[in-house]
Amino acid sequence: LQFVESGGGLAQPGGSLRLSCTVSGFIEEHYALGWFRRAPGKDLEGVSCMRSTDGDTYYAHSVSGRFTLSRDNAKNTLYLQMNSLEPEDTAVYYCAAATNTPQEMCILRIRDYSGQGTQVTVSS
Repeated sequence: LQFVESGGGLAQPGGSLRLSCTVSGFIEEHYALGWFRRAPGKDLEGVSCMRSTDGDTYYAHSVSGRFTLSRDNAKNTLYLQMNSLEPEDTAVYYCAAATNTPQEMCILRIRDYSGQGTQVTVSS
């Protein structure tokens, strides 16, 4: 499996970005997919994770209400719509997959497969 992230860049506070993660290869539907981020000097954080079989989705408290996770199975692509961006959202964002529940994957930071990451910078 290969994960290729795109959509990162520079945004102003209050702005929006949409990250995309295209998965190459077959991934079983029971896998949870999600986004993680690592800010400078901070630990890896599970941002949002979901399982497509039942739509069960987890959001970290820090992004709840601002970020939306979605998946297009036909395109094998995972999206993270990020609105109302804050400077604290600056980080390298990684998409990943795991066989755990979305909550376990994000909270315990479990990544069976992961991409190389895309930089998001929020600054005026």
